[in-house]
Amino acid sequence: MVSMVTDVSSEMVTAILPVYLVLGLGLSPLAFGMLDGLYNGATAFLRIAGGHVADRTRRHKPVAGFGYGLSAACKLALPAAGSVPVIGAVIAADRMGKGVRTAPRDALISLSSPPGGQGRAFGVHRAFDTAGALLGPPVALAVLWFTAQAYDAVFVVSFCLAAFGVLLLCLYVREVPCALPVSAPRPRLREALAVLRVPAFARLCGYALVLGAVTIGDGMVYLLLQREVDLRPHLFPLLPFGTALGFLLLAVPVGLAADRIGRLRVFLCGHVVLLGCYAVLLAPLPRAVLICAPLLLLGVFYAATDGVLMAVAAPLAPARLRGGSLALVQTGQAAGRAVGAIGFGAAWTAWGPHTALIAAAAALATAGGAAAAVAYRCRAAAPPHSERSEHPKHSEHRPHSPQPPSEDAR
Repeated sequence: MVSMVTDVSSEMVTAILPVYLVLGLGLSPLAFGMLDGLYNGATAFLRIAGGHVADRTRRHKPVAGFGYGLSAACKLALPAAGSVPVIGAVIAADRMGKGVRTAPRDALISLSSPPGGQGRAFGVHRAFDTAGALLGPPVALAVLWFTAQAYDAVFVVSFCLAAFGVLLLCLYVREVPCALPVSAPRPRLREALAVLRVPAFARLCGYALVLGAVTIGDGMVYLLLQREVDLRPHLFPLLPFGTALGFLLLAVPVGLAADRIGRLRVFLCGHVVLLGCYAVLLAPLPRAVLICAPLLLLGVFYAATDGVLMAVAAPLAPARLRGGSLALVQTGQAAGRAVGAIGFGAAWTAWGPHTALIAAAAALATAGGAAAAVAYRCRAAAPPHSERSEHPKHSEHRPHSPQPPSEDAR
């Protein structure tokens, strides 16, 4: 519920930010690409800090709460930001809040769920999260309609909802009890980084980094779509609505499927769907198809990658290092997406949107094919018991990921 309410707040801003910056403030594609890269990259290394602090203090809820509170406060600063540097600073602070809270939040989900239900648990969370994303654009559109296109009003309403999310967190979210004795040593950052020595975990971080670098941001996809169909600016907030709808409908089913057929396999297939989204944007299709198909494919992509990536990573790390380990994967993905957003913005400025999108599609196909080939070779070379390590019934990492005892057991 906290994620749902917070995502209503965040998506209200996300839905209007591209058109507000490009059409309202007149930013070039390169400038918007740099801000979009900052939007993703500002969270990168703070994810490691947030996850490590939560692991070291063994208190995930307060660290997540600080991140939620920081993001909420930034919503009030956006109306006063009238220049690119100030807007960039506010966006960076907002994303810092997201970076601090994401790993502790996902660690809470993972530690509260059985090993065999990680995909389902993250799927349920992402479904609620996406329900908020689904509601955010219509709420932003309604606020703009009632206030005669007053963007400041959208930011103020967004702050109120974000503050309500923080209140829900404080009142109702429960801390996961630590299964370790109080005298047990606290994990150090060097110990948290040592999880990269696990080959499967290091490969997963590599997949997240490389595939993130060949993924263009949602805002860029929406700007391309708006350009192709000549969509009116006041209807722009409805574009994220279509993506969120596809994500919402498929998050839980795809999470359940990932638990059964292999989480890494589903994650890589999600990038094939994203490649299809780029192909649709390049194809001469009827206007109705061109509007609906990319949004639906983008929603399927997130359903197959967002929570599933965390479900792949969680069993590969011990419970005492869960927050920091998940943060490493998230950092790689966020850093890659920051590079991808800036690179695509520069390519758009230099070559034009059509050529830039062709280059992005070619890079995604190359990187996705290479990742699939590496995964296949590693699976073929692995012993029989480790080939099925993703399956919950055969997880070789379960002894290293003790779950907190239930209330009845305690």
